Amino acid sequence: METLLLSTSDEDIALAAEMIKNGQVVGIPTETVYGLGADASNEEAVRSVFAAKGRPADNPLIVHLADFSHAVKYTSSIPELAYKLAERFCPGPLTMVLPKNERIPMVTSGGLDTVGIRVPSHKAMHRIIELSGCAIAAPSANTSGLPSPTSAEHVMRDMNGRIAAVVDGGQSEFGVESTVISFDGADAVRILRPGAVTREMLLEVCGEVVIDPAILHEVDAGAKVASPGMKYKHYSPKADIIMVEAAMDDFTALVGENYKDNVWALVFDGDENGFPYRNMTYGADSSGQAHWLFQRLRELDDLGAEKVYVRAPSTEGVGLAVYNRLIRAAGFEVIRI
Repeated sequence: METLLLSTSDEDIALAAEMIKNGQVVGIPTETVYGLGADASNEEAVRSVFAAKGRPADNPLIVHLADFSHAVKYTSSIPELAYKLAERFCPGPLTMVLPKNERIPMVTSGGLDTVGIRVPSHKAMHRIIELSGCAIAAPSANTSGLPSPTSAEHVMRDMNGRIAAVVDGGQSEFGVESTVISFDGADAVRILRPGAVTREMLLEVCGEVVIDPAILHEVDAGAKVASPGMKYKHYSPKADIIMVEAAMDDFTALVGENYKDNVWALVFDGDENGFPYRNMTYGADSSGQAHWLFQRLRELDDLGAEKVYVRAPSTEGVGLAVYNRLIRAAGFEVIRI
């Protein structure tokens, strides 16, 4: 199969939408990361997504809609709080887990009775959903376990020959996947996967916001999870990632003690000044780190890095999303000094 590289011209967007409508899989841009788009109601198309990624079948897919009002077509009930959150955050990087109906097959929901619903804000993605007339299931467009793709080039590297086409919509705005929440009560939500919509932002609408323990801790292999990114090793390059919680002096000493060929450090912007070892920077603050993290992890693979010591980000605000991706990339290996 030849994978076509498409632009965001009206003609190419229409072609991508037609491909999805006809049961094919297309790499599509979103404001978070690039996704593998398929008709969420088409079991064969969804199985093609799992096959292209090499994704475990119990890892649920998020369903993308053109407008939150369409969620009634695919769910059996929607709490009032969901409508309040949609008014504040949709379109945008927020996914809400809701009870599904029969229009969403079990293969799409990973065997669960719930489905994650999101309304993306990326103009090209939004237009593809509208023109296809489909609810689009779209997990990140990478080989399962590798860093998520934030450019069409990343998708072509992972998926060339496996899917019908890739739409080049430029660099992803946020750089990490959407925030995923479930509902714990009439005025309470639980964050299952952190993203650009932070706990602090959710508290502007909700009375209570709980951080699920699985965000920072490993889930048992046999456990069922309601959100992508809660189970399995994720977001990891070929290199061995070691996350380090330490002041810069202690971090530098640790890298020095373990320094040899193909050892790198991933540090904050500004840390590189006077740092004597091979390094890359991945942002000065949490938003910058979210934007650049997956790009840098892929670049380190290109450079042949075998071991990478990473300065751990803050867990405040969007930093929690960065920390969550890194701890999974590291297989939960953290050195604290």
